[in-house]
Amino acid sequence: MKPLAIFGGTFDPIHLGHLSVAWEASELLDAEVRLMPASIPPHRSSPTASAPQRVDMLRAALRGQSRLSLDTRELDRSGPSYTIDTLHEFRQEWGARPLVLLLGADAFAGLRSWHRWRELFDVTHIGVLNRPGVDACIPLELERIVAPRRTDDPAVIGAQPCGRVIELAVTPLEISATRIRELLAAGRDPRYLLPAGLFDDPALLAPYRG
Repeated sequence: MKPLAIFGGTFDPIHLGHLSVAWEASELLDAEVRLMPASIPPHRSSPTASAPQRVDMLRAALRGQSRLSLDTRELDRSGPSYTIDTLHEFRQEWGARPLVLLLGADAFAGLRSWHRWRELFDVTHIGVLNRPGVDACIPLELERIVAPRRTDDPAVIGAQPCGRVIELAVTPLEISATRIRELLAAGRDPRYLLPAGLFDDPALLAPYRG
């Protein structure tokens, strides 16, 4: 069974930067990737758009393609969205299927601030999304824990259910959701920053219009 990769975020709104790195990670790992919107992110303020509005935008963005899909389970759970709880739920559902938590390099560097972060390696691999040719700079204490878990072979990820860390050289697009919200509030259309499907229905971007 192919690995199942999880790419979480507020997606407020979903933009081409999100989709680009998720797609590349899917190709590199030969994995299904689930985009999973967070309900109440523990580390940041609440999203501008409501949960149903963000789901509608994600559905429009993902329409007509095969590698990426939507998972709304964190929106169905009350309280803060702790990743470790969600991953245990995935593990119960999928048994020994390889799971991969996709994280940007900055988020990975701050992993020690996450709720029950040491448990992550017991239920998932971690795929660190990084620029080609750039090594992620992480704290020494975290590197000591991570070093014996590192691999550069996607086949290793596909052969084990959890416990490894792999660097994924993707092409990040410098797109800011904050800037997109500012443009929309000013009455502008960030046409080439957002998936085309979000412009098909004016109601989809209404939460951000001034």
